[in-house]
Amino acid sequence: MLSTVSMMMRPSCSSTATTPLPGRPIPGSYGLPLIGPLKDRLDYFWFQGPETFFRSRMATHKSTVFRTNMPPTFPFFVGVNPRVVALLDCSSFSALFDPSLVDKRNVLVGDYMPSLAFTGNTRVVVYLDPSEPAHSRVKSFCLDLLKSSAKVWVSEFLRNLDVMLASIESDVAKNGSAGFFMPLQKCIFSFLANSLIGADPSASPDVGELGFVLLDKWLALQLLPTIKVGVIPQPLEELLLHSFPFPFFLVSGAYRKLYDFVEKSGQEVIQRAEKDYRLKKEEAIHNILFVLGFNAFGGFSVFLPSLITTIGADKTGLQEKLREEVRRVMQSRGESVMSFQAAREMELVRSTVYEVLRLQPPVPLQFGRARTEFELKSHECSYRVEKGELLCGYQPLAMRDPLVFDRPEDFVPDRFLGSAGRELLNYLFWSNGPETGTPTTANKQCAAKDYVVETACLLVAEIFNRYDEFVSDESMNVTKLVKK
Repeated sequence: MLSTVSMMMRPSCSSTATTPLPGRPIPGSYGLPLIGPLKDRLDYFWFQGPETFFRSRMATHKSTVFRTNMPPTFPFFVGVNPRVVALLDCSSFSALFDPSLVDKRNVLVGDYMPSLAFTGNTRVVVYLDPSEPAHSRVKSFCLDLLKSSAKVWVSEFLRNLDVMLASIESDVAKNGSAGFFMPLQKCIFSFLANSLIGADPSASPDVGELGFVLLDKWLALQLLPTIKVGVIPQPLEELLLHSFPFPFFLVSGAYRKLYDFVEKSGQEVIQRAEKDYRLKKEEAIHNILFVLGFNAFGGFSVFLPSLITTIGADKTGLQEKLREEVRRVMQSRGESVMSFQAAREMELVRSTVYEVLRLQPPVPLQFGRARTEFELKSHECSYRVEKGELLCGYQPLAMRDPLVFDRPEDFVPDRFLGSAGRELLNYLFWSNGPETGTPTTANKQCAAKDYVVETACLLVAEIFNRYDEFVSDESMNVTKLVKK
């Protein structure tokens, strides 16, 4: 059933499956020069926050498609045009996955693009459109990198997870609680480095124990102008973090250490990139670093804490159901060591992972520039998009579309079970494409889409194979651990 609020937000036009969608001009405006973008920026970062920013405009325009400004804006982002067409329902959002309609070059974070100095003056694969010849070569290499890592992926993840959980157990026993974010980041970095490039960070004097901190610094300076941080009071955050792009020299030393680490320890994968995919050595290293640091490490560092806190704070009986399923499957297989094969039999575990991805996607915004003039379709209307317009999809609302998902605002762990649940995977868009899609060189879907889901399932399964009780809070602290 549609909620009263969602009914109020529906546009006044309607359609059926057999009638054409009525046309409607895209509502909304960009406001007065300078004033309009500044007002929207302050609403987005300060007065409303991202979700309320989009919800309020959706209600005002009674449309899931509208015009607005998106940060970063005014005063020092020269050449950045903040004007976008926002897409907030499953139907319109899906246009972002059609290469014939949208161009993806240089729009990873909208019209703003961090200096190429952050990637060694190389346009790495996420900034390339599939129509560019380099995209096919680099993405093919990325897919091959993941495929070759499969033989050690599970063992490396479990080995590093064991170290992480031992550290948390010790801190909980000693102090009554333990923060898990930093141990988790250390676990993620070590496991990814070993899996993707065959290099153990602990053997490097420059990367060693703090490699994940070097990546955090490198990531932060690229993304700070576009994200709400909330650790310093307003208006200081606006003045200090959102008013100008940050220069690369502030993290050049950290990036150099990471580059040298990959160059020295990842010679086998670098040679494969050069020989099999015709990449230059420097191009290969910068792309490896971006895949390792931005895509994999950055994505896991956002998503896995959300997964842990959602399950760890649940009081509906979900933990008991997950624990029963995990142990039943392990017992039926006669195994004590977790594996992808075992985790794939745990349907509730997988559905829970999907549901957290639906509600808290690691990348909330997706962008694409109209390749040509076309008709954009929502559920109930069509809108004329002009060539060159920038489209902005906000996933946390698109994947709460009340015309697709029942109880869209609620956390429903078993939502994706059964045939009806599997059908909903067509509208799970967290990976820059539907969950039923396949990453190829012809699209921009995340190359590691399946690895992310499998690894998250492995994490949940291992926790409930080890512990009778696992309690965490929104501050990313484990407050209670009861071993099996």
